[in-house]
Amino acid sequence: MSDDTSLFTLPNNQPVIVLECETAFNALTTNEKLYAHYLSQAAWNGGLIVFVQTSSESPLIFALLHKIFISETIDELKKSAFDVGVSENDFTAFLVYTCGILANAGNYKSFGDSKIIPNLPKDKFETIVKVSKAYKSNSKEVGDIWNKIHDVMYSINGKFKSLGLGDKGVTTYFSANCTQKDADLVNKFMQEKGLELFNSRCFKTVNKDNMYQYEIRLASVKTDSDPNITLSEEVFENAKFKITRGDYSKLLTSVVDSLTNAINYAANETEKKMLNKYIDHFNTGLLQDHKDGSRFWIKDKGPVIETYIGFIETYRDPAGQRGEFEGFVAMVNKEMSKKFATLVSNAEKYIPKLPWGQEFEKDTFLRPDFTSLDVLTFSGSGIPAGINIPNYDEIRESEGFKNVSLGNVIPANMKVDVLPFLSEEDQKLMNTYRVSSFEVQVGLHELLGHGTGKLLRQLGPDSYNFNKGQTKDPLTGEVVNKFFLPGETYDSKFGSMGSSYEECRAEAVGLYLSLEKDILKIFGHEDSKADDIIYVNWLSLLWTGCAKALEFYEPSSKKWLQAHSQARYVLLRVCMEAEDNFVNVIESEPGKNLLLTVDRSKILTVGKKTIGDFLTKLQIYKSTGNIEAAKKMYDRYSEVPETGSQPWAQWRNIILAYKEPRKIFIQANTFVNGDNEVQLKNYEPNFAGFIQSWMERFPSVNISETLIELWEKDKQYFPLDNN
Repeated sequence: MSDDTSLFTLPNNQPVIVLECETAFNALTTNEKLYAHYLSQAAWNGGLIVFVQTSSESPLIFALLHKIFISETIDELKKSAFDVGVSENDFTAFLVYTCGILANAGNYKSFGDSKIIPNLPKDKFETIVKVSKAYKSNSKEVGDIWNKIHDVMYSINGKFKSLGLGDKGVTTYFSANCTQKDADLVNKFMQEKGLELFNSRCFKTVNKDNMYQYEIRLASVKTDSDPNITLSEEVFENAKFKITRGDYSKLLTSVVDSLTNAINYAANETEKKMLNKYIDHFNTGLLQDHKDGSRFWIKDKGPVIETYIGFIETYRDPAGQRGEFEGFVAMVNKEMSKKFATLVSNAEKYIPKLPWGQEFEKDTFLRPDFTSLDVLTFSGSGIPAGINIPNYDEIRESEGFKNVSLGNVIPANMKVDVLPFLSEEDQKLMNTYRVSSFEVQVGLHELLGHGTGKLLRQLGPDSYNFNKGQTKDPLTGEVVNKFFLPGETYDSKFGSMGSSYEECRAEAVGLYLSLEKDILKIFGHEDSKADDIIYVNWLSLLWTGCAKALEFYEPSSKKWLQAHSQARYVLLRVCMEAEDNFVNVIESEPGKNLLLTVDRSKILTVGKKTIGDFLTKLQIYKSTGNIEAAKKMYDRYSEVPETGSQPWAQWRNIILAYKEPRKIFIQANTFVNGDNEVQLKNYEPNFAGFIQSWMERFPSVNISETLIELWEKDKQYFPLDNN
């Protein structure tokens, strides 16, 4: 392999930490614990869908590892491996790889989309497989799985380095023969039908007349046809289209069963209606049911147990429109939630301070629920620090949304042993104020970042949601002549760039409004401490854009692999372009080290103007659907120059030398005993504890069989080929 394999492996010192939630869970009533338990069961069972959504081989890798670890203890497997000469290092690497697969719900990183390969030789991996009790008791089945996947598991040739479409990467949202051209045609067809793609995948075949046929397959328990949801066949632009359903049917059956049980313990009628709509959605595949469930979710104000489930975030679809399955269950942290509630109640005071003008802001700010949560369960490919949902434009703009900050995730994630590329004084300030400043940034990012800004739309033949012919573009001074046409959404218009662009806009709002002392006061920061929080907030985000972001850039394809990382790098480049040496990065040791400096005295002047001007462009281009101007600007700042005063392509090598592995969180499990009481079980913060948590979460061998079945159903569309 020509590539540095260390970029694709997890090290043997991979940090594993417990996501602590015991205090919050123990404060729940018996009914609330049962509600949380069944919601968690729904989330975990649905989360297995992500293995199918990640890569062709991921379901089989899960099945292999599950069969091995469900059959014997780690100590037993270790003894057998040692008896045939496997070293401690290689066995540890086997455990680390297993943890990485389970934590990322597949063999591509949730944060960065690059492949995860084992950090031990293939023959040693095979040796461990073949000394396992699972192999000895069923060598044909286990051996067959291993033979199918061992080459592609280790391959980082060409497109196998990362997720992507066509020759740019690997995806199972589209069949392997699809390209960007196919994705664009499917998008065009769905827009024509007024349909969205959140809970779908696309499979292309060629019929006997040499005509392309696209199957849009919806996720649902039901597999039959329904003229109100499915479409038998239709010709569109010289291709045939059909809409079917039944994707992930077996896994969604378990989700529906668990949600049905949860209804018995719901706190009110709104929660029951919400869950019933989710059940309808998962049963039938009708996206409208999930939207209606989300409407009830918005109305469920201040619940003790907060939850959301479905095909939510579109980051990992190369076309930026299909949602990855996600489910979370969490307990409200009342103390921090009070601060967020105060921020919400004052939101109308702060929104006019944003730089883009009233014409580009929502007609009415719909006050959301904004809570800080201690996560009990978060299934999917990774755990964020904050969320603003639902992601449906028409609901978010006209009916409302909710913000959540994941309070027990933030401090756990912020613990960093090394803060390279900073002066000693800046490191000290970061270690002191980074968690506090990030709580402010998350609050502003979610509430006033994702929660603000208007999309200018044509609603009908002569109907618009803005003053057409009078609204002026503040960037040009001319009357606005671009807007969203009927059927167009932000995702369909901005496509693969959309996620990163929106994250950049929300991060920029956080920086801009963190300068407001009244906001900092809400979070308990006043006087000189408030000044330190402002500085550390800006420094922390720009440091992340420098010290972390380029880990998630792939030089060979010139492709960004992670939306937030690209966004933070863009903001760093914008600030480095500002006048008066506001932000600088230099090589403090040529070829070996960098130093990032932010002139603290200029944040309120140069910094505010720079981010304000950039934020205005981000919003105006978004509001008007001006994808051409947005792309031109965003691509320019996303470039990674090889030479010049900022040779980021060269600096990337320095950055990678200081790379720290991303933390893996161990989550607790809940179990119902014979007295219908829920017990919470925590696990040791090590590789064995993490694997044990998953085996106890999925104690039945049927889970492996289900994932193998799903792979069998799809295998014709995704050949296991590593060339």
